[in-house]
Amino acid sequence: MINSDLSKFANKKFGQNFLKDDFYLKQIIQSMPKDKLKIVEIGPGLGDLTKELLISSNYVIAFEVDKRLCEHLNSTLESFKNNGCFELRCGDVLDNWENESLIDEPYHLVANLPYYIATHIILKALRDKMCQSILVMVQKEVADKFSAKPKQKEFSALGVLASVVGEATNCFNVPPTAFVPPPKITSAVLKIIKNSSLNDNNFEEFLKIAFSQPRKKLIKNLSLLEDIKTLENKFEKFGLNLNARPHEVETKQYIQLYETLKEIKYERKQRKERTNEPKSSQKEP
Repeated sequence: MINSDLSKFANKKFGQNFLKDDFYLKQIIQSMPKDKLKIVEIGPGLGDLTKELLISSNYVIAFEVDKRLCEHLNSTLESFKNNGCFELRCGDVLDNWENESLIDEPYHLVANLPYYIATHIILKALRDKMCQSILVMVQKEVADKFSAKPKQKEFSALGVLASVVGEATNCFNVPPTAFVPPPKITSAVLKIIKNSSLNDNNFEEFLKIAFSQPRKKLIKNLSLLEDIKTLENKFEKFGLNLNARPHEVETKQYIQLYETLKEIKYERKQRKERTNEPKSSQKEP
């Protein structure tokens, strides 16, 4: 059983820091969408946020990788389990995410994510068609990258992806003192309301190249994909400054560049296939 000395129960292997400040727990609940969809919580820890979620929603499914904490949660949240409004799944959530969706119905994702895996989990949720919103505690730097807008220095491929699927907001910062044990960095609660889902891995790879060297000109980064002359023509077509850095370009323009480069690649492939087609043998008279 977990006792009053919480620090020694935090497992460094899983990057555990338990949110214990009631003020921030309430703030998270207030930031939740106001509907009756199921809640999926990743990393419930000691169950403080889980209890608040169960009070304010119809049904919570929690994924916890730490077997010790699973035992604790089964004990402290037993009444909710008996009432049929709480389900605990002990194991790695990524093992359950092998399919396209974490569960087979629409849901809201809530999590206090270990910093080492936060970005990976958020991207999985952005691709999950059943996930309607994301409300996660992450490192402030990660929240800033997902919620940044064009022309802000923090704007990155993550910001583009978030804006493609919906609206990302850095709701509020959370100081280290709100956790046991306290982390060495400031955290933030990131909220993403989705209106679609990521469905093109090639677009994600395109953005990795576009932002591969953030301080260089975008056209230079994209020259790995296409010749400079062609890129200059496309930049002019879409009203892009040839000297633009990756963070200065709008999401819409990234989509336009991706689509037109994909079209060029397809047309080039078609021409090559036609060129390589064997010529029909002519019949002798």
